[in-house]
Amino acid sequence: MALLEVSHLQVKLQTDRGPALAVRDVSFSLDRSDTLGLVGESGCGKSMTAMAIMGLLPEQAELAGSIRLDGQELISQGEDEMSRIRGNRIGMIFQEPMTALNPVHTIGDQVAEPLRLHRGVSAAHARKQAIALLDRVGIADAARRIDAYPHQFSGGQRQRVTIAMALACGPDLLIADEPTTALDVTVQKQILELLAGLVAERGMALMLISHDLGVVAQNVARTLVMYGGSVVESGPTESVFAHRMHPYTLGLFAARPALRSKKTERLATIPGTVPELADLPSGCPFAGRCCFTIAECHATVPPPYELEPGHQARCIRLEAVAAARSASAPAVDHPGREQAQ
Repeated sequence: MALLEVSHLQVKLQTDRGPALAVRDVSFSLDRSDTLGLVGESGCGKSMTAMAIMGLLPEQAELAGSIRLDGQELISQGEDEMSRIRGNRIGMIFQEPMTALNPVHTIGDQVAEPLRLHRGVSAAHARKQAIALLDRVGIADAARRIDAYPHQFSGGQRQRVTIAMALACGPDLLIADEPTTALDVTVQKQILELLAGLVAERGMALMLISHDLGVVAQNVARTLVMYGGSVVESGPTESVFAHRMHPYTLGLFAARPALRSKKTERLATIPGTVPELADLPSGCPFAGRCCFTIAECHATVPPPYELEPGHQARCIRLEAVAAARSASAPAVDHPGREQAQ
């Protein structure tokens, strides 16, 4: 039995323009010690998927499908049961540390709180463990700074405090939403090595959400590429990166600046903008922005096609994409460029 099983997850939000699907038929599983990356543009559904697992969706959100933790269905659980799971069996590093930390409580109290609530340890023991956690995530002189408040720390230090909070109870699953965004390269490397060490030592599963394709490539075994609330490509990270095939994945990679590119060379872009949730096509969410779009793309929800063992892409034009790649067509490296011109 997998540690986490997400099946046909769907999240419907109430917007000013009526109900809209923010997560569409997302399925994946994680075993202990597994590492999974979620990549895609802002608004593609990565964080909403994480919030659904945590049971932290907006009040009027409608949830369908299944989320099982060690076989226990989470969607049907009440708030009391989810409160026992959050911070204990599932930890989360939130994207913005300043909103994740309470400004009127010391960082020591906030790191120690999960230990006191879920482990029932004494205040003195929780404080001792909090100091050890803060030291492990790189807070210098943790024993002295444990009584400081969030505003007395830099953005990078606050992020490290939130990581210590998420790790306090040794969760079975850690969801890391852009955990290294506010950190410099050196500290980023230290934090990622720390997370990798915890995965190896404790058998903790890691779900890493990031815009940084390099971070994902080096730190997770499997990758999901999301767009418009849907998983458009998924598989072993090495396979997805080396043999990417969905037009959106190709566009995402082509938009990365190359180290050897000339200063005068324009960065490749995907034409158009991410549509509002209420405006997403009923078929492929990328239809219209993709240079391979045909009429059927707007109406047909593409099924997953197996490219390699475990590597799937949802696109009905994969043969056309493959032919274009073989011919080294510009549209493959820069989806939509010809259309935009």
